[in-house]
Amino acid sequence: MSNERGKDLSPDQGYFSSSPTGGGSHQSSTPSRYESQKRRDWNTFCQYMKNQRPPVPLPHCNSNHVLDFLRYLDQFGKTKVHLQGCIFYGQPEPPAPCTCPLRQAWGSLDALIGRLRAAYEENGGSPEMNPFATGAIRVFLREVKECQSKARGIPYKKKKKKPDQQTGGSESSSSGGSFSFS
Repeated sequence: MSNERGKDLSPDQGYFSSSPTGGGSHQSSTPSRYESQKRRDWNTFCQYMKNQRPPVPLPHCNSNHVLDFLRYLDQFGKTKVHLQGCIFYGQPEPPAPCTCPLRQAWGSLDALIGRLRAAYEENGGSPEMNPFATGAIRVFLREVKECQSKARGIPYKKKKKKPDQQTGGSESSSSGGSFSFS
């Protein structure tokens, strides 16, 4: 610890704190579910960085560390992702079990990155240096999404905004997510 580098604070010294304060606006009330999850995700990421050999100080974290963290999390996934050689590859509901791995679902990873991106900045990180907001992370998430959609036979198509959607919907949604406000 040299005096020249006195501005590089450890996570326990406030900068990149592992427990966000929230700026004082929510201190007296119970944090929302989102805020609680964001805090848990941030603490998990901070612990992951501390456990690296050698430990990586958060100000030195980059998108490669984030990608390694996302790959590490795959071992705790619950979504079956069929490998290309699997006979069930491309089938959304296979008729029998297989030995393909369980992975983190794309949607879970996407939401996680959103929470970590916000937590990084709330804990003193610069938006310009946010490792969760880089192009490499966006590319990784897009590739996971495409890979999982092919493996599970679920087409992910970008939804286009249609100006005539407010007509009452002559087309029915297969997701069952239509709402009526009448």
